[in-house]
Amino acid sequence: MSGLAETRALAENPAKTGSKASSVTKRLRIGFLGVGWIGRHRMEAMLATGLADAVAIADPSAEMLDAALAVAPEAQQAHDLDNLLTHDLDGLVIATPSAAHAAQSIEALKRGVPVFCQKPLGPSAAEVEAVVEAARQNDLLLGVDLSYRQTDGMQRIKALLDEQALGETFAADLVFHNAYGPDKPWFYDRSLSGGGCVIDLGVHLVDLALWSLGFPEVDEVSSTLLSKGRPVGPDSDEVEDYAVANLTLKGGAVVRIACSWRLQAGTEAIIQASFYGTQGGASLQNVDGSFYKLTADRFLGTSTESLAGLQEDWGGFAAAAWIRQLAQDPGFDPDCEHLVQSAKVLDRIYGR
Repeated sequence: MSGLAETRALAENPAKTGSKASSVTKRLRIGFLGVGWIGRHRMEAMLATGLADAVAIADPSAEMLDAALAVAPEAQQAHDLDNLLTHDLDGLVIATPSAAHAAQSIEALKRGVPVFCQKPLGPSAAEVEAVVEAARQNDLLLGVDLSYRQTDGMQRIKALLDEQALGETFAADLVFHNAYGPDKPWFYDRSLSGGGCVIDLGVHLVDLALWSLGFPEVDEVSSTLLSKGRPVGPDSDEVEDYAVANLTLKGGAVVRIACSWRLQAGTEAIIQASFYGTQGGASLQNVDGSFYKLTADRFLGTSTESLAGLQEDWGGFAAAAWIRQLAQDPGFDPDCEHLVQSAKVLDRIYGR
């Protein structure tokens, strides 16, 4: 029995283990396609769970391969995705240029391997839908690295919203300004990235807004995209470095989203996700311009109380959560269908 087949059998027949499927002790065999900083960091988070081993890695950069092998010295080097998939894998982690994500995910899923992919899953809703359908048809777990969901602050804000502890939510403001911008050239090539700051940073904001509010229908979307201060149209070869979008949800609530690269904001980053209701508000925000230090507060009128204290080491939480879910059940998770809804909003922001 293959590794994935064994994991699935234990998940479907927990009686074989004498308890729930979470008692599976077999270490998962994971492949890594792309082991730059993000891919390597997610590898470390997955290995730290004690549930997985990195058995094969692939990256065109010898420097990145060497760095990954320092983390997982027993891993075998693979030439490409096809070579990776010849290994007996229980899962594949994809951290390659964005435009390749959808096709690579579909190939792995068709060959029977669950996938954890960097965001965005695809540059368009049609491609995201095709990936989700491949996961559904092959009954395999599909995850995307939407890491802000897993922070303590957003978990607590989500709980307040679910309980309607803030009353009726009527507005949300979400911001992500990166004063540096990406350092890899492919981010600025639309054919490789699928877009600029919206698909890089705005994807987190759209997901957080819809996820936090229970994925409501989006009735209207308006947006403005700029590059170096000038408008960028949907047919332009340029990628946007500043964008603002307004979403009107079914029922009338409004969501404002703003994101940018290289904004002269006086600090390294501005990250915030704020939700306002008839009986209070709540906000996640970064601290001192940091990309990694986050806190959350709850508001009542002009008063503020701490909702979640300072948190720094959260970037790998989504990767670790996917490994734990994979160990319990490698089958299709219907929650990933919401990825299509978020991708459709991104299409509308881009005017597609």
